[in-house]
This record gives sequence, C-alpha cells and structure tokens, in this order.
Amino acid sequence: MERMMKAIVATGYGGPDVLKLKQVPVPEPKNNEVLVEVHAASATTADGMMRTGKPYVGRLFTGILKPKHAIPGTGFAGVVKAVGSQVKDFRKGDRVFGETTLGFCTNAEYVVVRKNDVMLPMPDNLSFVEAASFCDGHLTSLNFLTGIGHIQAGQKILINGASGSLGTAAIQLAKHLGAEVTGVCSTRNVGLVKSLGADHAIDYTKKDFTKLGNSYDVVYDTIGKSSFSKCRYILTDSGVYLSPVLRFSLLVQMARTALFGQKKAKFGATGLLSEKELRKLLNELVDLFKEGHLKTLIDRQYPLEKVAEAHTYIASGHKKGNVVIVVKS
Repeated sequence: MERMMKAIVATGYGGPDVLKLKQVPVPEPKNNEVLVEVHAASATTADGMMRTGKPYVGRLFTGILKPKHAIPGTGFAGVVKAVGSQVKDFRKGDRVFGETTLGFCTNAEYVVVRKNDVMLPMPDNLSFVEAASFCDGHLTSLNFLTGIGHIQAGQKILINGASGSLGTAAIQLAKHLGAEVTGVCSTRNVGLVKSLGADHAIDYTKKDFTKLGNSYDVVYDTIGKSSFSKCRYILTDSGVYLSPVLRFSLLVQMARTALFGQKKAKFGATGLLSEKELRKLLNELVDLFKEGHLKTLIDRQYPLEKVAEAHTYIASGHKKGNVVIVVKS
C-alpha cells in the first residue's frame, strides 16, 4: 500500500491562496538518493516570487505555465529515514540540512535529496529551525559579498534591508570580513541592526541614504527597493551595486556598466551555482557558526498547514530575519 504524507501543493502561479495542504505519496529514494523526514523548512521572499511566476524570465527555470515542481520550498532540516544503495556518506538517523535549489519540494513531511546535492550533517548545537534557513540569508549573502562583490577588509558597505534574512546575515558576514558596515532599516529595527554588529544604522523613514553624502565601496540592496541609478552617486570610483532581486532595469544597468565606467551593477542567482560551489559556501558558514561568528535570527514559525499565511506575512515587508515552517514538532 502506498504511503502518503502531508505536503503543500501549488495549484498554479498566483497569490498565497494557490498553496493548498494535500495528501501526496511519500517519495521513494533512488539508488543515489536520500529520503529525509523534514522537521523544518524555510519560507523566503524568493519562494514568494517563484510562487507568483514573476518576473516571467524566472519561469524558464520553474515552469512556463505552472510550477514544474508543485511542492514549494527549498531549504530543509531533518532526519535521514532511508538511503539508496549508492549512498555512503549518510545513514539512517543522521540529522541533516541543506537546499534543494530548483528541486523544491521541502514544504512536505518528506523530501528526497540526491547524494551529491547540497546537504550536510547538522552541527550538534544547531537546531532544526535554525538550520532550515541557513541556505537562504546566510548562503545568499556569503555568495554576494565574497563571490560577486569581492568585499575586502577596510571597505565600506551599505546594506539596504538590513533587518531581513539576507540583511541580518550580511551584517555579521561583512563585519567578520573586516568591513565597515552601515545598515538601512526602519525605526523599530535600528537596535537590532546595531546589535548584530553594524557600525552605523540609517532609519529610512527619516533619511534617504542616497542623499547623505557618504560613499561606499559596496551597496548590497537585499530587497531591491533602490537601484544602481540612485546609488551610483554614493559609490566610490570603483564601487559596486549588488542586488539578488532581478528586475529588467537591473539587467539593463548590468549590461551598460559591463561596457562603460568603473562603477558596476551586479546580480547573481545563488541557487543556480553548482552543487559543489554551494556545498563549499555552506561548509564555510558551518565553520563560522561553530566559531561563534554567525547567528540565525528567527522572526516567526508557522505549521505546515499555514504556509500561505507565512507567504502573506513575508510579502508584507515587515519580516525580521527568517521565517520557518515547522513540519515536525
């Protein structure tokens, strides 16, 4: 008899209401796969964008008319329940965490992960809730700061959206890398941003950071609410504007700055890196966590049946740190 599990299923592209709790078959691991019982999964801004199917260029990867993988979610943490015959590095009972990237399917009670995908053993003092969100803010920000922005000790960085998942990670990572950090956030989050190590905090409800006369080597716009055009005047001569939020205007700015001038606009899709590159970044993050240089801020936790509510909250723009879906208490 086929085993069944609870899972969130997207009935198509659209608002949070397309996410429905359903009973679906438990996936069977192939010879090179691991079956993981999911204890916690991430819920991210990127998940919301992929749910809407916008920008449309993203559908080249997620499905043209409807999601290729109906079960959303990419970050996960859980316990290995079964392994295929070719799997040697994991065994039943191991606590693991990771990221399925374009494989999705983590907003469910079980997920299958290939042996060479982005999955690592969990450190003993890392909780399932914390681990589930590691591959969102922490992983993305590490890639943007080191792999795309090439930030150096002594440089000045401004982080727009400093209190979100990517922002709270970027503050800690940039400080560890030796940068002078300025965080942009709302009034209520100024204390939080400074407590994470930011040297300066700008309240965007009171001041426009693009008009204060300060200059930065890197502007990391985690929420895509500004632009290279607005930020070019606060960049140093060889400064770079980074954003993980893909817009047509950013593509145009990237193409233009690639040909003209020293100031650059850059975008990168961290989830499209190879599994080897992502595992390397994740291992670096685990080392930083073990050394006490990296904390995970959890804002809200939702049960599996309320993933739609989690997406609605994230879309409100008031999220601090990470939102996590608790699948197994």
